[in-house]
Amino acid sequence: MPTTVPGHPEDTVPAHTEDAADRRAALADVTATDAALRRFLHGLPGVDAVGLQERAAALGTRSVKTTAKAYAIDLAVSMIDLTTLEGADTPGKVRALCAKGANPDPTDRSVPRVAAICVYPDMVATAKDALAGTGIKVASVATAFPAGRAALPVKLADVAAAVAAGADEVDMVIDRGAFLAGRYLAVFEEIRQVREACARADGTAAHLKVIFETGELETYDNVRRASWLAMLAGADFIKTSTGKVAVNATPPVTLLMLQAVRDFRATTGVQVGVKPAGGIRTTKDAIRYLVLVGETAGEDWLTPEWFRFGASSLLNDLLMQRQKLRTGRYSGPDYVTVD
Repeated sequence: MPTTVPGHPEDTVPAHTEDAADRRAALADVTATDAALRRFLHGLPGVDAVGLQERAAALGTRSVKTTAKAYAIDLAVSMIDLTTLEGADTPGKVRALCAKGANPDPTDRSVPRVAAICVYPDMVATAKDALAGTGIKVASVATAFPAGRAALPVKLADVAAAVAAGADEVDMVIDRGAFLAGRYLAVFEEIRQVREACARADGTAAHLKVIFETGELETYDNVRRASWLAMLAGADFIKTSTGKVAVNATPPVTLLMLQAVRDFRATTGVQVGVKPAGGIRTTKDAIRYLVLVGETAGEDWLTPEWFRFGASSLLNDLLMQRQKLRTGRYSGPDYVTVD
């Protein structure tokens, strides 16, 4: 099992260690052929959709107040991948976002830093320079994000460029068309090759987050299959969404993915992180997800090493709610910057 020590995500021993590789190798027969992989994925227990939704709804009613709420807010801030993924992104906008991630509230230095800043590959060098010395990771989307409609060599070049520019983490998108057509081994091989492209010259590797775009996967059973497929292929994180489609992260889907990483660790000894992304905008939303993590996967996942929020606007609401707890009043939306 990967070892973690207190502190920032850089203190994590990555999931791609020799021990983890050996454990994954024990499942090599599962991925030896397309037929074997299909048998395994379709042999996973079917998802009780009603039960899953009811469980997610019930956990969403948990009340978290006062001291526990203050702790949850700070934890959520520390788990954010603060994101800008727009065609109009500029170096100035990226530097401003990095400054906000490093010092979310200039009036209160006790606010934690965010976990990462997530940008397009061409902005990685700018973010890396702006975040020097902060300990904040630079994450880069790649593989022809968000649609993933490109030839594999193009996708691998996209990843290699991001890593060469200094990306600490790579967020790839799976080929949903191939997955929905049942071409599971093709998806597996693409993830595996992207993982190899995350390698650096010094022998280390950028962490790989695999995005499913769950809003396009049609069924909960497909989400479970995609989760296991990505983990078998070597994902360090599994991620719900790009944030670029109508349906992004939802509590039931995230609950299902948390069950998958819990069961995968029980089977292989390998711990994999989870990242819901898209549509998580309020403190209430964030706390609901933290309850899902604690009640489903367990406390081992309640750290930035193993759980992230992909968000662009969540941080502002967390800061306003934090200020309300601290002072007893809201300062209004002008208390935070508009990104």
